[in-house]
Order: sequence, then C-alpha cells, then structure tokens
Amino acid sequence: MSHSLLNSLLPIPHQTKLSKPSHSKSKTPNSYLKGFGSRYPPIPVGSNNSRSSNKIIVCEKMEDDGFYMRKCVELAKKAIGRTAPNPMVGCVIVKGDEIVGQGFHPKAGQPHAEVFALRDAGILAENATAYVSLEPCNHYGRTPPCTEALIRAKVKRVVVGMVDPNPIVASKGVEKLRASGIDVTVGIEELLCQKLIEAYTHRMLTGKPFVTLRYSMSFNGRILNHLGRGAEESGGYYSKLLEEYDGIVSSSNFYTRTSNLPVSHETGANQPLQIVITNGDSLQIPDSISKSSARIVVLAEKQIIVEPESEGVEVVVIEQMNLRKILDYCGQQGLCSVIIDIRGDDGYLGDLLEDGLNENLVQKVVMELCPVLDRNQESSILTFGKKSLSLRDLQLRVSNDSVIVEGYIS
Repeated sequence: MSHSLLNSLLPIPHQTKLSKPSHSKSKTPNSYLKGFGSRYPPIPVGSNNSRSSNKIIVCEKMEDDGFYMRKCVELAKKAIGRTAPNPMVGCVIVKGDEIVGQGFHPKAGQPHAEVFALRDAGILAENATAYVSLEPCNHYGRTPPCTEALIRAKVKRVVVGMVDPNPIVASKGVEKLRASGIDVTVGIEELLCQKLIEAYTHRMLTGKPFVTLRYSMSFNGRILNHLGRGAEESGGYYSKLLEEYDGIVSSSNFYTRTSNLPVSHETGANQPLQIVITNGDSLQIPDSISKSSARIVVLAEKQIIVEPESEGVEVVVIEQMNLRKILDYCGQQGLCSVIIDIRGDDGYLGDLLEDGLNENLVQKVVMELCPVLDRNQESSILTFGKKSLSLRDLQLRVSNDSVIVEGYIS
C-alpha cells in the first residue's frame, strides 16, 4: 500500500433522505450506508423503552418494510460500542400504520431488542408485525429465547433483516417462528443490517476480531504523527471511531511521546482497551497516562519493566509476537473489533502489520487526509505489505479540514 491509493478514490455518493420510505426490500443504496456511524446520547441500562405515557407513535407513509427495518437499525445504533460480545439489534412492533412498540439491545446480559419492544407494545403486540434487524434467537443463553417471547405475544408476522451468522442460531429462529404459524420474511435491508454488525459477524465466522487500520496522511503522501483539527474532540471523527471499537493497538513509541490516551470523548462512551506493542526492555509511560482509570495492556516478547508502576497497567508476554497472536489475545479478551493506529510507530508495529496484511488479517482502512504539506524527511510512507492490495466500497466524508476515506480490503 502507498499514497497512490488516492488515485482510486470514488466520487462522493449522493445522500438519501432517511425519513422517506424506500420500495427496495433487500438492497440498501451506498448513500444510506454512508450515514452509518452516527452517534446517540448515553443509554441507561435496563431503561430502554421510548414510548412514554402509553402514547402511540404515528408515522406517515410507513407501508414499506424497508422503512421499518431502517428504523430498527437506527434504534440498534443507540447502543453502539456497548453490546460486545453481542451484536447491536433493534426491533419495532407495527400494527396497521402505527409503531406501537420499539426497543434495542443495550448491553450483554440485558434483555434483547425484541423483549424491550414487546414490553413497550404490551397487548397491542397481538396480531401485529415485529421488525427486527437480526434473526431472533432460539436458544437459552444469558436470556431466554426471543422466539418464545414473540410466539407468546401472538404476533402474526415477523420481518427479519438478516439471518444470524451464529451457528447456534443460523435460521433456527426463523424455522421455530414458521413452525408456530407465524409468517416470516427474511432479507429486508439486508446489506444495511450486515454492515451494522460487521464486527460481530467477522468474529463469529473467524474467531478473530474485526481489524481496522487507521492513519493520517499529508497531501504529499507522508504519514503524520498527529490528527487533524477537531478529530479528538466530542463529535470529531476519531472520537466517534473509538466509541465504536473494543480495543486500540498502538506503538509504545506513541505512548512515550503523548500525554493523552486515545479515548472517545462522546457522552457516555465505553472506552476501548488500550493495547501497547513494544519490543524494548522497558517502557516509560507519562504520569498523566499511568494515573488514568483506563486499562492498559502492554504486549511484549519478554518480561519488561514499566515505569511508573500502576495497577491499571498489565504486561502480557507473547513470544515470537506477530499480528495473528495479538488478535488471538484480543479474541480471548472478548474483543469483537480492534483499531490499529500507526501514529508514532518506530517501525515495529509496521513490521507486524506487513505480515498481517499478507495473511489477510486486516479488514478495513480508515485514512485521514490532512490539508498539510509535510516536508519532514523522517516521515514515512506506507510501504509495508508484499502484495498489491485494493480497497472496495470506498466512502468519503469531510471532517473539519480533513477528508476521511474508508474502504474494505479486497
């Protein structure tokens, strides 16, 4: 990879108004996918219902299944960054042209979206249609099966965005509902629902976290060790990005040169696990970081000395370290998604990335193109990776003075 990837960028797609119903029942335009990632206020765990004073929410022109499914996705994203290792799921209960109940899954161990939506609807759920972004579960885990809740509520139809990739579920929920006499439709706004839980799906299918490579670049193609204006502030692209991910992997060289942890400043955000990669004999962490409440894990190939000592800093030894072993550790910690941020890298993290890219261990790239000309001769360009790589499904957006480019590695 190199800065030449800029030559392949696609035009910015036209945006679609989300409030207008679409008559496509299985496809989602890229312009809508571009809106994925919007943020919501903090969610009080266990207080999920949005219908107050038993008022029924009336919506205009809501005959289209796609419209209701997009509403499910909007609800699901209220719990962004909070549900791991579970997926984000949203559900609405519709009777006639009225939404009579809605809910989302707030965090692992809490009731699922269908349960909250059925509670919200009450007796109005009978003979209604339930829309849910992910196939209802049909097994006992931390919570009872959602299929049984839907059957007991006597809904007449269930519309499912996508089948659950979890082998424990994998169409069994759909089969149970149909066997009970409920009409079931599958695949409404499927692409949108798949994107919503891409990290969960990847981990379910591979056993490893979904990995995103992030970096900032000057317009003359040099890797920058700083972010663009406003990126770290609340509402900035980097702050929002960190809210989405369960962990962030950075070079020890970055941590020794900064006074601030890479954290999300969104209201109520869950903070990612800080994973520091080092190949040195010791690590000096600034006092401001060591005294923070964040949990920091230092991965090293041998036991090292970390100063100052802190209860929040743990050293984990991984012999003959490589990216696969790092991701195996992340998976063991229950992380579904990880950002690799190469700011301040002294070359060691880049070497690990080279092998990781060759093994297809990185799924996505987020590049920040900053409006600066970098004349620092010590600045690097992206040269790791032995094979040619290309990005698909490119999306662009402007964030303050920078352009953010996102794409998936083919």
